[in-house]
Amino acid sequence: MAAVLSVLVLAGSGWGWYLGRVAEAAVGRTDAIPVDGNSDAQGGDHAGEAMNLLLVGRDSRAGLTPEQVQEYSTGDPDGLLNTDTMILAHVPADGSAAAFVSIPRDLYVSIPGYGESKLNSAFGRGYAAAEGSEAEKEAAGARLLIQTISGATGVQIDHYAEINLLGFINISSIVGGVEVNLCEATTDPASGADFAAGVQTISGADALAFVRQRYGLNSELDRQVRQQVFLAGLIRNVLSEDLLLNPAKQRQVIEQVGTSVTVDEGLSLFDLAAQMQSVQPADITFQTIPGLQDGTEDAGKVLKPVDPAAMKAFFASLSADPEPAPSAAPVETADPADVTVSVLNGSGVTGAAATAADALAGEGFLASSGGNADATDVTTISHATGDEALAAAVAAQVPGAAVAVDDTLAAGTVQLVLGSDFDGVGAAVSAPVAETPGNTYAASDRTAEDTSCIA
Repeated sequence: MAAVLSVLVLAGSGWGWYLGRVAEAAVGRTDAIPVDGNSDAQGGDHAGEAMNLLLVGRDSRAGLTPEQVQEYSTGDPDGLLNTDTMILAHVPADGSAAAFVSIPRDLYVSIPGYGESKLNSAFGRGYAAAEGSEAEKEAAGARLLIQTISGATGVQIDHYAEINLLGFINISSIVGGVEVNLCEATTDPASGADFAAGVQTISGADALAFVRQRYGLNSELDRQVRQQVFLAGLIRNVLSEDLLLNPAKQRQVIEQVGTSVTVDEGLSLFDLAAQMQSVQPADITFQTIPGLQDGTEDAGKVLKPVDPAAMKAFFASLSADPEPAPSAAPVETADPADVTVSVLNGSGVTGAAATAADALAGEGFLASSGGNADATDVTTISHATGDEALAAAVAAQVPGAAVAVDDTLAAGTVQLVLGSDFDGVGAAVSAPVAETPGNTYAASDRTAEDTSCIA
């Protein structure tokens, strides 16, 4: 985005046109958002239209020498496929503003095909499951990440951009460093962060340590605010006379983008630059997601929305014209006599599967007990693709049960796994027992021209 902004302020000049062409020729491309209509996201340029861009910082050490790994305190190389910084940017059709919302790496989400886990694992799961070249695996990881974020936020993602650690370090140095302002001194040996209170200019290893600090902060959201403040300072630098009057430095930034940044096939940097030509720091806002709460799951410590519907409403508010959700087609319900049900017991209550199977048989189903399942809190009805009507008949007998597609099941057979929330056939499942609430975090909201101190 910094490179795009450095082009857009000069887009009307011959030099700006040249830089735009250099950027287009040099930047990496990935098939993160297919343009063939088979993706939840929509490919294409979207020039002159409102758009949502997913900006990702990859925890990749690509290009770093062993000495740089030591200098920059990048730590253990495990988890190099993690996406540890994710920002959703909304640009209105007239390009007069931009809204950046940080999405926590530890947000607990549903990853299509993998169940619930931390968001930053989605890319790696998609990558590991893909076959083919490295580029094809990278694209698969990006697509799964996009699908996951779209599902959690309700937002259609139109474009994708990603930067690695070395590119971040180099760009921060090329622009002469970035000014940040800390209310208090802070230190974190794990990331190498060691900063005094007050205004200071940071670049290179210090810049990386600043945006990667996790320890010594109150929450993950504090880390996000650090990243936003750094990006805001970078934008102010790019729009300053120091860069506008220095063609050599402008070209350095653009060329660095070519070796460090990857964008989707459909994104035209030049068109985006032209669209946002009049934007100013006061028109660029940075926010964190409101209403997030600490939690603990199998994945470890996570962040959860207190109200998932409210989180989606927050993201919908970023766009003046949110797309209405398509209406789901009604699902027919099969005759119980045509439904074969295998009941498994994951509730921990002895004999529950046999009792439930007898009750379903009394309602006309071809039901039997299938034995025990792994312990679970959630009663789930599973069916093969095409057996939606059969599953709907069972769901009518267990209101509130989760319904899932499982193509390992034989066609025509529905599996009912009883969870600890099961209250009997004909009764709704119990509402989940509320967890002991953890800390709930207030949202942060500031503009790119705000230079006030942060915690």
